[in-house]
Amino acid sequence: MAHFAKIDENNVVTYVIVIPDEQEHRGQEFISKDLGLEGTWLQTSYNSIAGFHYDQNNVPDGKPAFRKNFAGIGYTYDKVRDAFIPPKPDDETFVLNEDMCIWLPPIEAPKDGKLYFWNSEIRSWQEAKEPKE
Repeated sequence: MAHFAKIDENNVVTYVIVIPDEQEHRGQEFISKDLGLEGTWLQTSYNSIAGFHYDQNNVPDGKPAFRKNFAGIGYTYDKVRDAFIPPKPDDETFVLNEDMCIWLPPIEAPKDGKLYFWNSEIRSWQEAKEPKE
């Protein structure tokens, strides 16, 4: 199935639909003429996440990512990058990774094999602890 995102006048995604594969080649026309839906619709790929294309087994396959990310409601379409960018987190310190078109904390996570999460209150990575049983 093919996916299309409707963008508003500010290039913000307001809706995402699925259309049959056999209509993918005429996506915008199919959406407007056959479905009767108005607006600007852009194709998006379910297999594109953070600038990588994933195969059916959820493994990066080396193919180019289509528009960097699968569009979601609230995402913004950036015409210059030809990419869907998720909303910026509430933490104003996050920065846009230009290659992946996703927002990341300002400090890279430790690479010591442990699991960490970003704590916005203290603006630092914290090691994730296993839940107590």
